Amino acid sequence: MAFDGVTLHAIVKELKKEIEGGRIEKIYQPEKEDLIFTIRSKSKNYKLLLSANANYPRIHLTKEDKENPLEPPMFCMLLRKHLQNGRIVEIKQLEFDRIVEVDIDTKDELQGQTIKTLVIEIMGRHSNVILVDKVSQTILDSIKRVYPDMSRLREVLPGKKYTYPPLQQKLSLKDLTYESFKEALLHQKTKKIEKALVEILQGFSTTLSSEVSFQCGISDSFVETLGEEKIEQIYQKVRDIYEKVYNLEVKPCVAFLEDKVADFSCIELTQYKKRLIFDTVNEAADKFFFEKIKSVNFQMKSSDLKKIVQNILEKLYVKLNKLQEELTEADKAEIYKLYGELLTVNLHSIEKGIEKFKTINYYTGEEIEIPLEKRLSPSQNAQMYYKKYNKLKNALKTIKEQISETLEEINYLEGQLINIENSTTLEELEEIKNELIEEGYIHKQQKKKATSSTSQPLHVVSSEGFDIYVGKNNRQNDYLTLKLANPNDIWLHTKDIPGAHVVIKTNNREVPESTLVEAAKLAAKYSKAKYSSNVPVDYTLKKYVKKPPGSKPGFVIYTNHKTIYVNPE
Repeated sequence: MAFDGVTLHAIVKELKKEIEGGRIEKIYQPEKEDLIFTIRSKSKNYKLLLSANANYPRIHLTKEDKENPLEPPMFCMLLRKHLQNGRIVEIKQLEFDRIVEVDIDTKDELQGQTIKTLVIEIMGRHSNVILVDKVSQTILDSIKRVYPDMSRLREVLPGKKYTYPPLQQKLSLKDLTYESFKEALLHQKTKKIEKALVEILQGFSTTLSSEVSFQCGISDSFVETLGEEKIEQIYQKVRDIYEKVYNLEVKPCVAFLEDKVADFSCIELTQYKKRLIFDTVNEAADKFFFEKIKSVNFQMKSSDLKKIVQNILEKLYVKLNKLQEELTEADKAEIYKLYGELLTVNLHSIEKGIEKFKTINYYTGEEIEIPLEKRLSPSQNAQMYYKKYNKLKNALKTIKEQISETLEEINYLEGQLINIENSTTLEELEEIKNELIEEGYIHKQQKKKATSSTSQPLHVVSSEGFDIYVGKNNRQNDYLTLKLANPNDIWLHTKDIPGAHVVIKTNNREVPESTLVEAAKLAAKYSKAKYSSNVPVDYTLKKYVKKPPGSKPGFVIYTNHKTIYVNPE
C-alpha cells in the first residue's frame, strides 16, 4: 500500500474542486493522531480527515463516523480557537511530495483578518499535522511535537520557524523529458524496474512502479536488461499517468487479494484480478483505509483473544495431566487394601524391621511381595496401608469429577478457539469476548457504552435451494439451535469435535442427499477438523437436540442421529 505523491496530487485536485472556499464549521480529534473537519461548501457538508498515524497517514474526504472523546485534546482546542469558522482560501501540494498546505482565512485575537496554514506531512512514522502562522511562518503547535532529542535536523515546536522536512532530489513529473528519464534510469541499472522508478521519480510508489512494469510486460526485470524500445515505453506510461492525473482523468481503484483490500491508487491497478473502480480518488481512499484499518483491528483483536484462550487452555492441560497422575495413584487403592488385609492375617509371622514381606495372595493363590516401613511395627504397617486405601478411595470420586469438569472446560475453550477462527467481524469477536467474561474466564473491564448491533450466522443456499445456516460463535449456535430451527429442520455437528452448529431449514420438505452433504461439508469446514479429511459429521432432526439446564453456551446433547463422512469445503 502506498499513499504516494501522485495519488495525493489527484486527491488535492479534487479537494480544491469541492472544498476550496468552504467554511470550517466544526473540528474534532476522535483519535490521538486523527482530525476531522466539518466543512460547508457549495451548499453541501463535507468531512475532511487528516491523519498523522504512523501506519496510515493521509488526507481525504470521508463518510466515516467516529466517536469523539468527551474532553477534546489540547491540539483540537487550539485548532478550534484559530480555525473554526475560518474559510479555506487555498489547498496546494508541494510539487509531487507528500506535503499538503491548507491556507485558512480566519480572525486573530483582535478580530483582525489573518491567514493560518495547516501543513499535512505524510511521511510514515514522521507524519505530522502542523499549524503555522502564514505571515511569520511560526509554528503555533502540531499534533506531534518534535523535540531536539528526537531529531537533530528539525524541531517542530510552538514558537519555532517552520521549515520543510528534508526532501529527496528526484525528477519532477511536470518537467520530465525522455533524455533526463533515460539517464536517471540507466544509473539504476542493477536494480529492478519497480525499485528504480521509485528511486528516480517524484511522487512514485512501489504500487505505481509495479503497475507500470506490469502494463509494459516487464515485471521483475532489471534495468540493465531493458532495450531502448522498452525504456521509451516505460517513459510514455509514466507521462500518461502524469497527464491523466494533471487533467483529473483518473480511474480511482481499490484492489483486493481474495476478500481483503490489498492496495489503492488514482489509476486502475490492472495487476490485480479483483478491483473496484470509484468515481473519485477521495472515495477510493476512504474505502481502502476504512477496510484496511478494520481488517488490521480485527486481526489484532482476534490474535489477542486467541492468546487469552490459549493461555487458559495451557493451564488446563497442565491441570488435567496432574489430575490424571493423581487418578493413577488413586487407582492403587485396592492394592493398598489388599496389603492391609494380608499383613493383618500374617502379623504373627512378620519380623519387625524388615523391608519387605512375601506371602500368598489368597484371592489368586499367587505369591505377593509387600513393601514395609522398617521403623513401623507389622501392625502399624497394616494400618498405614488401610489409611492410604481410605484416603485414595475418598479422593477417587473427587478426582474423577475434577477430570470431567476440566475436560468439559477444555472442550468448551477449544470450541471457542474454533469460533475465533471462524469469526469474520468485530461484532462476532466482541460476542465471544463478552461470553468469556460472563463465564469468568476474562476479568470484566470498565463498562463501555452498550451496542445494539449483533452478529448474524452465516447463511448460504444449497444447490437444491435449501437455506443452510452456520453458527460462527456460541451465541449464534444457541440462536440457530434453540430459536431459528424448527423441530423438523436438520441439525448437524462434527462428531466429538468442537465446531459450529449447522441447520438446514427443511420447511417440511424432504432434503436431498446433495444438500445434506453440502451442509455436512460446512460443518466440517467450521470445526477443529477443517484441515482434515473424511471428517465424521452427525446429523439429526432438531427435535432430538436438547440443551441441558445450566450448561455452557453452545453446548447441547442429541439423540437419534446418523453419521456422514465428508471433506471440509
